Amino acid sequence: MADDLSAVARFLYEAGTLKQTKRTGWWMAGVRDPESVAEHSWRTALIASVIAKLEGADPAKAAFLAVWHDSQETRTGDVNHLGKKYAPSADPEAITADQVADMPEVLASAIREVVAEYEAKESREAVCARDADKLECMIQGIEYRAQGYDTQRWIDNSRGRLTTKTGNKLADALMEGAPLDWLRTVMGEK
Repeated sequence: MADDLSAVARFLYEAGTLKQTKRTGWWMAGVRDPESVAEHSWRTALIASVIAKLEGADPAKAAFLAVWHDSQETRTGDVNHLGKKYAPSADPEAITADQVADMPEVLASAIREVVAEYEAKESREAVCARDADKLECMIQGIEYRAQGYDTQRWIDNSRGRLTTKTGNKLADALMEGAPLDWLRTVMGEK
């Protein structure tokens, strides 16, 4: 293992900026204080592990892919779908290569590989992680809708992009319920 971990330390500070990087698409729905990229990525990783387990894929690997899926947004910010219409999307693999360039090769290659796998959309775990990304957006849209925001467009768009059987079944269950059903159930009200 390399003795100098200063590049890793710098990246960890860089990754921390995702806690303040807002998901910009929600501003178009009028959400004043939208979730951060880090908040989105946490729940995406959780969902990816659930979908993967139920789909017979490796839940830890799917969650790992989901953790890294938006890590490049430290350099680009969160570019929403409208913004991508006018500004060509930056290559996540190229950004990742820059982010890890000075890290110990054993770590740098592992990070490059996980991002490449997610972007290739071929492994079962990548498919599960991508569905988790869409499902998390749908859930967040449902939660914002419950707060009075007009987010149906995001809910419908995310729902329509799911590909796994489990992702689609979870979406159905989420659409039938409400964000506070869990609390009502725990409190014995439902």
